[in-house]
Amino acid sequence: MRALVSRLDSFGDVLLAGPAVRAVAARADHVTLLCGPLGEPAARMLPGVDEVVVWDAPWAGFDPPPVRPAEIAALLPRLAADTALVLTSFHQSPLPTALLLRLAGVARIAADSEDYPGSLLDVRHHRAPHAHEAEAALDLAAAAGFPPVDDGRLRVLPPPGTTALTGDGPYVVLHPGASVPARAWSPGRCAEAVRELTAAGHRVVVTGGPGERDLTAYVAGGTGLDLGGRTDAPLLAGVLAGADAVVTGNTGPAHLAAATGTPVVSLFAPVVPAERWRPYGVPHVLLGDQRAPCADSRARTCPVPGHPCLESVTAQDVVAAVEKVVSAR
Repeated sequence: MRALVSRLDSFGDVLLAGPAVRAVAARADHVTLLCGPLGEPAARMLPGVDEVVVWDAPWAGFDPPPVRPAEIAALLPRLAADTALVLTSFHQSPLPTALLLRLAGVARIAADSEDYPGSLLDVRHHRAPHAHEAEAALDLAAAAGFPPVDDGRLRVLPPPGTTALTGDGPYVVLHPGASVPARAWSPGRCAEAVRELTAAGHRVVVTGGPGERDLTAYVAGGTGLDLGGRTDAPLLAGVLAGADAVVTGNTGPAHLAAATGTPVVSLFAPVVPAERWRPYGVPHVLLGDQRAPCADSRARTCPVPGHPCLESVTAQDVVAAVEKVVSAR
């Protein structure tokens, strides 16, 4: 049996699909993961994936491309499968992807759908209210005939060793960047946290992507180790796996830390619900006002002057939260 799992949005979203992918892989001879460009690095780290197909869908992402019929025609032969799961967030429709898979000849398609699916779905599942994204994906897989086969935690393939980057000895990671501004703690607060964590006896490693080197240099200052722009996804997984704890916003590295088993201090802006997107399966502390006016708005830029939901969090709050998750490990 050839199976296909689709998760077309971001890096962290694909990581949250991992437990469902493993459930499918336990019963399928071949698993294809259909993902978008932002999710590709995560897709290539998931256990159970035999093939990754990358496509920038016109109905996904922050900056979706136009519909290109020739591109879709070229994609269809790559989607050959006997059965498929279409994984989406609670606010997304699976039906455009289901139509694509029907055109590709997939015989059996399962998805969560509140909208009437017509003949596009064979298994129309309704996700449980308030379910975490990882649990919702597992529930759908079970409804489609792929029950859980393990503890359901996030996992990635074993990452490379990173002592050459981090040096010897314990450390805490602070990742100041975020996928959208509304989810980011301010650079000034991050820099304060590095200084306070260092004063509390922690060695601090600051991580970030190639476009965040100025940010990580500022945040690291004279006390933190700046790894900005020096880690691809597997190396970042290795750095996070070696940490005592990871401090970051609601962004991909929070889920990558959880996938390596590392506790997370989550600076969680409530623009999306924490019950669905919190770090999953590891000790964690949520910081930030979850009842702020921006709650559930899905805003990309904070609509409230001063970003109070996160700016109310202090460096001392982060130090206390790090101590708590480290002791719970």
